[in-house]
Amino acid sequence: MSTAPAGPASAAGRPVRLGLRENRVQFTLLVIVNVAVGGLVGLERTTVPLIGTEVFGLTSDLAVFSFIIAFGLTKAATNLAAGALTTRFRRKQLLVAGWLIGIPVPFVLAWAPSWGWIVAANVLLGLNQGLAWSMTVNMKIDLVGPAHRGLASGLNEAAGYSAVGVTALVTGYLATAYGLRPTPELIGVVFVVAGLALSVAARDTAAHVALELAQHDTPPPTGPGTGLAATFARTSWRDRSLRGASQAGLVNNLNDGLTWGVFPLLFTDHGLGLAAVGLIKGLYPILWGIGQIPTGHLADRIGRKPLIVTGMLVQAAGFVLAPVLLNRPLLAGITSAIALGLGTAMVYPALIAAVSDHAHPAWRANALGTYRFWRDLGYAAGALLAGVLADALGLNATVIAAAALTAASGLLAARWITGTRADAPAVGARASEDARAGEPAHRRLLPAVRYGLGDQLNDVHVHVGERGAERAAPSAGAYKWSTSSR
Repeated sequence: MSTAPAGPASAAGRPVRLGLRENRVQFTLLVIVNVAVGGLVGLERTTVPLIGTEVFGLTSDLAVFSFIIAFGLTKAATNLAAGALTTRFRRKQLLVAGWLIGIPVPFVLAWAPSWGWIVAANVLLGLNQGLAWSMTVNMKIDLVGPAHRGLASGLNEAAGYSAVGVTALVTGYLATAYGLRPTPELIGVVFVVAGLALSVAARDTAAHVALELAQHDTPPPTGPGTGLAATFARTSWRDRSLRGASQAGLVNNLNDGLTWGVFPLLFTDHGLGLAAVGLIKGLYPILWGIGQIPTGHLADRIGRKPLIVTGMLVQAAGFVLAPVLLNRPLLAGITSAIALGLGTAMVYPALIAAVSDHAHPAWRANALGTYRFWRDLGYAAGALLAGVLADALGLNATVIAAAALTAASGLLAARWITGTRADAPAVGARASEDARAGEPAHRRLLPAVRYGLGDQLNDVHVHVGERGAERAAPSAGAYKWSTSSR
């Protein structure tokens, strides 16, 4: 799986190579780190909404869901800042900082004297997730090089979301046996200790970023058009495809935020115990996580748009199943979780790939940061929508409204996102043809570095020698990157 010859030496004197096999030890370490990242947020999936109603006596659904709003707003803002932060700090520094911020979270969840403490803990959790999750995927992508971006992203997300699901399942059983607090929350201490220790042991990937950028055929653009403000506008509304991906990402995580708060209350109201609720809440992210490995590969083969549109419609169907089958609540919960998990697995890697397809590596970090801002803002939007609708219309009507919104988002994605797939000719040949035809530089095809985040050379203190004739092998396709609205 090597993608490049040996490059410059790292700060520790080791030769730098891109590829999964060449960096398997560090890659595996970072996969385990993301298991801890996912496990920490998985602590809340089953028990925290019930802590709000049963321990603190909250009667308003909006008040119960306020912890998700705090988490979503903080994580979204951190995602947006992450691209800029990588120009000032090393990946490893941000990863360790994320874990230091997360240390108080399990203790506050276990012994919080009031609901306000739970909400405050979720601000810290949002910072932890925004930094730690972002940096684990950044560093894996740096290690493997252009040819294995999809696999790296798929393995990272599979590890994280599978851990979310397994932890939700385990906390449900622990809550059944020992109560809602403190035992289920204290397994988070294991995640914090393991995540922090392994993050300290990890090596920074600045030299890998330098090597990859040195192997690019086309110099990166510079100027105000590559900055955060311009890229935010381009990704949010100016570019049709990026706008379509951003709205789909927002609704996708709106669904997760809504089910995070609504499903435990809905199914306990219909007679299910904590273990059964934990099974439902665990099954959704487990399928979401594991399913991203084949769907990420499929997105590289058939294109992004079919998976995005189909995945959103499958999620909408999953919401419909919950109230339709509610007279058999366990069946309703399991079938809904399966559909939601599979639909999300189809959408998640395809959306990241679609954004990367339309962004030049010079501003891709900011484009992906903007996309992830809107995507994770969906947690807060979902909790807010769920709280307002549940208080006004009830939990069943809230689920039906989510189904309609998700279907509408899928149709918007079908209208706005342009199809991209890995069937373009070789990068060098196509770029030469474009140049001979007089096509402007901003329309030339570039190597498909699909999932890179924060590919800046700022603060990269390594020497890159002559590139020579050998270059990293491009992945199967080459994609146009957008600089204007469509």
